[in-house]
Amino acid sequence: MKKILPLFSYILHPIFLSVYATLFYLYAAGDVFSTQEKYFVLIQIIVINVIVPVLFYLLLKSTGHVKSIMLSQTSERTIPLVLQCFLYILLVKRSIVITRYPELHFFFLGALFSIILALVCVLFKIKASLHMVAISGFTIFVIGLNIHFQMHNPFWPALLILLSGVVASSRLEMNAHTSREILIGLFMGLMPQLLFLYLWL
Repeated sequence: MKKILPLFSYILHPIFLSVYATLFYLYAAGDVFSTQEKYFVLIQIIVINVIVPVLFYLLLKSTGHVKSIMLSQTSERTIPLVLQCFLYILLVKRSIVITRYPELHFFFLGALFSIILALVCVLFKIKASLHMVAISGFTIFVIGLNIHFQMHNPFWPALLILLSGVVASSRLEMNAHTSREILIGLFMGLMPQLLFLYLWL
């Protein structure tokens, strides 16, 4: 388990969770969108939420501002989190608009508020688990979609709850976070998504 658990920190890294959330949303929506539109949305998310942050990370690493993609030091988090805020604002303003993708729009809006909370924590020298922020927000989104689209499938919520526990164990096993930091991340991921859930559910 000590060798397997750290893998989940990479597979379920926050940078990939928005792609997973988008994939699940497009799957849950069924025939609401054409295949071409689904590919278009997915490519936008991959470019904005994966490729751009990775390129920016490589730039920061080459200049010595960050040491690893896990951003283990609180001081390393300010610039990436500010960038992520701008990318989420770009998504909800220009791409994932409320009139066309209301559920996904509110997911990214909730994610934006979670990132802002994480940024506030950094300003106060508080380290929160960004992995838990991402996976807990994704879990609420999946539960909401399961209800909203009347999927009646308990497998997906159960799987995400299980994976949330696995990610928490992974971060603790890697000595990346304390239990307190895990709980802070969990809270920051859950609350915005729960608040916005009432607007689209």
